[in-house]
Amino acid sequence: MILIKHILTVIKSTRPPFLVLSPVCIFLGYSSAILSGSDPEQYLIITVFVGALCAHISVNTFNEYLDFKSGLDNITEKTPFSGGSGALPEDPQMAASVLAVAIVCIIITLILGIYFIYLRGMSLLLLLTVGVSIILAYTRWLNKYPFLCLIAPGLSFGPLFVVGSHVVLAGSYDLTNFYVSLVPFLLISNLLLLNQYPDIEADQSIGRNHFPIAYGIKKSNLVYIGMTSLAAVIVIFGVSTSLLPETCLFCLLPMLVVIPVIYGITKYADDTQKLIPYLGMNVFVALSTPLTLGISILIY
Repeated sequence: MILIKHILTVIKSTRPPFLVLSPVCIFLGYSSAILSGSDPEQYLIITVFVGALCAHISVNTFNEYLDFKSGLDNITEKTPFSGGSGALPEDPQMAASVLAVAIVCIIITLILGIYFIYLRGMSLLLLLTVGVSIILAYTRWLNKYPFLCLIAPGLSFGPLFVVGSHVVLAGSYDLTNFYVSLVPFLLISNLLLLNQYPDIEADQSIGRNHFPIAYGIKKSNLVYIGMTSLAAVIVIFGVSTSLLPETCLFCLLPMLVVIPVIYGITKYADDTQKLIPYLGMNVFVALSTPLTLGISILIY
């Protein structure tokens, strides 16, 4: 039973519910590769997925380990969307194992990244370098800089994952691919932005200075509304200029859920329990919109 508990602690520290983001963004990169006329080999699709998943697990487990070591885990109010998994405070002797998972996963990410550079050329070096830098710097350093912390999640899952997977699968960069990557860039930045609301006081107590701490809830809400609106404009403009297929307009449907989200964050930003359902709706938007966008491209 103790062994099972330890294994579950490590699994929980990877934050499995959030790992869904990786296949969604890789799927969008795959869809744009198909749109460009490519026919990716199956082993490449699997390898790209493994690399993205390892990168995601690495940043999550580094975050879990460092938040545990800093004492942050002991003062945050846990919600399904913020405050960490709570696994290590319940099983502290597994901290070294969680750190080991983080290190192993980033090594796998590096090895696969180097392989992709060998396969497709040095043009991927910048993406790999930025991606690994975000993994290593996010919890310890990026959280101290409001704008870097704001864009880092979206940059990782948008341009890095979507563009990177497209280049590996299609063999070259593509304007349409970069354009569609802006949608998850904006929505996933928004996802992490709202998930920081319940942790403002706890994060501030250990020296973090992310956007809601530095600029407050009202300005953060305006940023959320602005980035969501821009994501919708990008889709509409892309279709109107024939950069994107007309079917991509379908992805605007799940984005309608931001309407109640905006109501919720305006009214309940200071009440964590009442805010939770709206955080869940925002997760739905961040996941379903890029997924629907990818499907819309494939059915074109």
